[in-house]
Amino acid sequence: MSTTQKLAVTAVAAALGVSTLAACGGESKDSADSGRTSKTVTLVSHDSFVASPAVLKQFTKETGYTVKVLKSGDAGAALNKEILTKGSPQGDVFFGVDNTLLSRALDNGLFTPYEAKGLAQVPDDVQLDKGEHRVTPVDTGDICVNYDKKYFADKKIAPPRSFDDLIKPQYKNLLVTENAATSSPGLGFLLGSIGKYGEQGWQDYWKKLKNNGVKVVDGWEQAYNEEFSGSAGGRKAKADRPLVVSYASSPPAEVIFASPQPSQAPTGVATGTCFRQTEFAGLLKGAKNEKGGKALIDFLISKQFQEDMPLNMFVNPVVKGAKLPEAFTRFGAVVDKPETVAPDTIAKNREQWVQSWSSLVVK
Repeated sequence: MSTTQKLAVTAVAAALGVSTLAACGGESKDSADSGRTSKTVTLVSHDSFVASPAVLKQFTKETGYTVKVLKSGDAGAALNKEILTKGSPQGDVFFGVDNTLLSRALDNGLFTPYEAKGLAQVPDDVQLDKGEHRVTPVDTGDICVNYDKKYFADKKIAPPRSFDDLIKPQYKNLLVTENAATSSPGLGFLLGSIGKYGEQGWQDYWKKLKNNGVKVVDGWEQAYNEEFSGSAGGRKAKADRPLVVSYASSPPAEVIFASPQPSQAPTGVATGTCFRQTEFAGLLKGAKNEKGGKALIDFLISKQFQEDMPLNMFVNPVVKGAKLPEAFTRFGAVVDKPETVAPDTIAKNREQWVQSWSSLVVK
């Protein structure tokens, strides 16, 4: 999600050729050189942040502030930079920390509390810091196993639907996943298995998954575009793995960026294998333009921005009543019961879980 890396869901869009936005709003040369003025608000984010220029121009029209976007690598790298510059931040607002890294950001005291306008329209279940309002939820996305529809139709095998299915003999040597130590979706898939089987059962599950031939690669782009037979890139590469850890929003992306566009998505989602990510924005402590930062956070949960996100970052809005585009509702998957793990539990155990996973699966 960057989570983590990439978080996000947005890696799908980037890999399929979506342009990214470095800045918007017609800054003068002097403003750009100085980095910020009283009329410039700087958003620090991961590389996958994308917004329509027209939407950011509307923010400028409504508030008088021009948005400057400073991209700082994947979500983990971006967060690390903010921790290193704590108190003298690179910008005013940070966007892209998700529930897998949230406790780390909060424990380091990166944010000034701010209760955003419109927060009443955001469901309680994604307000993971509701009591203190150090961060504001902006979007959600689901990390899930995707499958190649043609492969399973040709083989006359039903695609997997759940974590349990993935260890069955008929799916041996079919799944590719990302390294949990180096990849956001890889970490999310590991956390999903922990949410499903608990702290006492996940290691046994991964032993079975390894015995069933799971393949591990470094990152999402390699897994999805080089190893997965259902993606456009995978078909060109003659990939031979019809199961991949990706996102619930990957099927709409496969349709939207195809030319010509197919009438049906070539890939599907195993909705019983999903882990829910929520991305947050926070007002950076020490921000030079705190007033502008607050206005930007308000805007991030406005209906206009929320409805702009899906086709730019391939994530879901959090605001009640924000409409999904037709491509999402037609080709995307609805994940009713994603796995979750409490952020404080992740914070306490993440490093040990990843080390144990690496020993079991990679070494």
